[in-house]
Amino acid sequence: MKQQYSNHKKYYIPHHFIFLPMMLAFIILGICQSFKDAVHQLEWTLFSILSFCIFYLAIMLRQHYALGNQNRIVRLEFRLRYLELFGERSKKVEDQLSFSQIAALRFAADDEFAVLLDRALKEKLSGDEIKKAVKNWQADNMRV
Repeated sequence: MKQQYSNHKKYYIPHHFIFLPMMLAFIILGICQSFKDAVHQLEWTLFSILSFCIFYLAIMLRQHYALGNQNRIVRLEFRLRYLELFGERSKKVEDQLSFSQIAALRFAADDEFAVLLDRALKEKLSGDEIKKAVKNWQADNMRV
Protein backbone atom coordinates (compact mmCIF):
# COMPACT_ATOMS: atom_id res chain seq x y z
CA MET A 1 0.00 0.00 0.00
CA LYS A 2 1.29 3.43 -0.95
CA GLN A 3 1.97 5.61 2.10
CA GLN A 4 0.26 8.99 2.32
CA TYR A 5 -1.19 11.27 4.99
CA SER A 6 -4.24 9.11 5.65
CA ASN A 7 -2.25 5.94 6.35
CA HIS A 8 1.18 7.09 7.54
CA LYS A 9 0.76 6.02 11.17
CA LYS A 10 2.29 2.67 12.00
CA TYR A 11 1.10 0.09 14.49
CA TYR A 12 2.90 -2.94 15.90
CA ILE A 13 0.13 -5.56 16.02
CA PRO A 14 1.36 -7.67 18.99
CA HIS A 15 1.87 -4.53 21.08
CA HIS A 16 -1.04 -2.29 20.04
CA PHE A 17 -3.75 -4.88 19.33
CA ILE A 18 -2.93 -7.83 21.62
CA PHE A 19 -0.81 -6.90 24.64
CA LEU A 20 -2.20 -3.44 25.40
CA PRO A 21 -5.89 -4.44 25.04
CA MET A 22 -5.20 -7.50 27.19
CA MET A 23 -3.64 -5.33 29.90
CA LEU A 24 -6.56 -2.91 29.68
CA ALA A 25 -8.95 -5.86 30.10
CA PHE A 26 -6.97 -6.98 33.18
CA ILE A 27 -7.31 -3.50 34.68
CA ILE A 28 -11.06 -3.44 34.07
CA LEU A 29 -11.44 -7.01 35.35
CA GLY A 30 -9.52 -6.17 38.52
CA ILE A 31 -11.57 -3.04 39.20
CA CYS A 32 -14.88 -4.84 38.60
CA GLN A 33 -13.86 -7.82 40.74
CA SER A 34 -12.70 -5.58 43.57
CA PHE A 35 -16.30 -4.31 43.84
CA LYS A 36 -17.93 -7.73 43.37
CA ASP A 37 -15.67 -9.89 45.55
CA ALA A 38 -15.58 -8.25 48.98
CA VAL A 39 -13.57 -11.15 50.46
CA HIS A 40 -10.70 -10.66 47.99
CA GLN A 41 -11.10 -6.91 47.44
CA LEU A 42 -7.53 -6.10 48.46
CA GLU A 43 -6.09 -8.74 46.09
CA TRP A 44 -8.19 -7.48 43.17
CA THR A 45 -7.24 -3.88 43.93
CA LEU A 46 -3.56 -4.80 43.98
CA PHE A 47 -4.05 -6.80 40.77
CA SER A 48 -5.59 -3.70 39.14
CA ILE A 49 -2.76 -1.45 40.31
CA LEU A 50 -0.11 -3.90 39.13
CA SER A 51 -1.87 -4.32 35.76
CA PHE A 52 -2.03 -0.56 35.35
CA CYS A 53 1.67 -0.19 36.16
CA ILE A 54 2.62 -2.84 33.60
CA PHE A 55 0.30 -1.24 31.03
CA TYR A 56 1.80 2.20 31.65
CA LEU A 57 5.40 0.96 31.55
CA ALA A 58 4.77 -0.98 28.35
CA ILE A 59 3.54 2.16 26.63
CA MET A 60 6.18 4.50 27.99
CA LEU A 61 9.29 2.34 27.60
CA ARG A 62 8.54 1.22 24.06
CA GLN A 63 7.85 4.74 22.92
CA HIS A 64 10.57 6.46 24.93
CA TYR A 65 13.52 4.58 23.51
CA ALA A 66 12.27 4.30 19.94
CA LEU A 67 11.06 7.88 19.62
CA GLY A 68 14.13 9.41 21.21
CA ASN A 69 16.34 7.67 18.70
CA GLN A 70 13.99 8.35 15.81
CA ASN A 71 13.82 12.06 16.64
CA ARG A 72 17.60 12.35 16.46
CA ILE A 73 17.62 10.60 13.09
CA VAL A 74 14.85 12.85 11.72
CA ARG A 75 16.85 15.95 12.72
CA LEU A 76 19.99 14.56 11.09
CA GLU A 77 18.05 13.75 7.91
CA PHE A 78 16.72 17.31 7.85
CA ARG A 79 20.23 18.74 8.21
CA LEU A 80 21.63 16.53 5.46
CA ARG A 81 18.75 17.22 3.11
CA TYR A 82 18.97 20.97 3.72
CA LEU A 83 22.71 20.87 3.03
CA GLU A 84 22.18 18.87 -0.18
CA LEU A 85 19.42 21.16 -1.47
CA PHE A 86 20.73 24.57 -0.39
CA GLY A 87 24.47 23.99 0.00
CA GLU A 88 24.62 25.50 3.49
CA ARG A 89 24.12 24.53 7.10
CA SER A 90 20.57 24.48 8.44
CA LYS A 91 21.23 25.87 11.93
CA LYS A 92 19.45 29.23 11.48
CA VAL A 93 16.42 27.63 9.84
CA GLU A 94 16.30 24.68 12.21
CA ASP A 95 16.21 26.98 15.22
CA GLN A 96 13.01 28.56 13.87
CA LEU A 97 11.20 25.24 13.40
CA SER A 98 9.57 22.95 15.90
CA PHE A 99 10.38 19.26 15.80
CA SER A 100 6.85 18.61 14.51
CA GLN A 101 7.52 20.85 11.51
CA ILE A 102 10.89 19.23 10.82
CA ALA A 103 9.37 15.76 11.03
CA ALA A 104 6.53 16.71 8.70
CA LEU A 105 8.89 18.08 6.06
CA ARG A 106 10.47 14.66 5.61
CA PHE A 107 7.35 13.51 3.74
CA ALA A 108 7.77 16.18 1.05
CA ALA A 109 9.60 15.48 -2.20
CA ASP A 110 12.67 17.63 -2.87
CA ASP A 111 10.81 20.01 -5.19
CA GLU A 112 8.14 20.62 -2.52
CA PHE A 113 10.57 20.76 0.39
CA ALA A 114 11.80 24.30 -0.29
CA VAL A 115 8.27 25.66 -0.82
CA LEU A 116 6.86 23.98 2.30
CA LEU A 117 9.88 25.01 4.35
CA ASP A 118 9.37 28.61 3.31
CA ARG A 119 5.65 28.41 4.14
CA ALA A 120 6.40 26.80 7.49
CA LEU A 121 8.73 29.65 8.37
CA LYS A 122 6.53 32.47 7.09
CA GLU A 123 3.05 31.15 7.87
CA LYS A 124 4.00 29.17 10.99
CA LEU A 125 2.33 26.04 9.59
CA SER A 126 1.93 23.23 12.11
CA GLY A 127 3.41 19.83 11.40
CA ASP A 128 -0.02 18.49 10.56
CA GLU A 129 -0.69 21.38 8.16
CA ILE A 130 2.63 20.69 6.43
CA LYS A 131 1.74 17.01 6.03
CA LYS A 132 -1.65 17.90 4.55
CA ALA A 133 0.02 20.28 2.08
CA VAL A 134 2.37 17.61 0.70
CA LYS A 135 1.36 16.72 -2.86
CA ASN A 136 4.03 14.11 -3.67
CA TRP A 137 4.19 12.08 -0.44
CA GLN A 138 7.55 10.45 0.23
CA ALA A 139 6.93 7.38 2.38
CA ASP A 140 8.87 6.76 5.59
CA ASN A 141 8.52 3.00 5.93
CA MET A 142 11.44 2.57 8.32
CA ARG A 143 10.09 4.40 11.37
CA VAL A 144 9.14 2.62 14.56
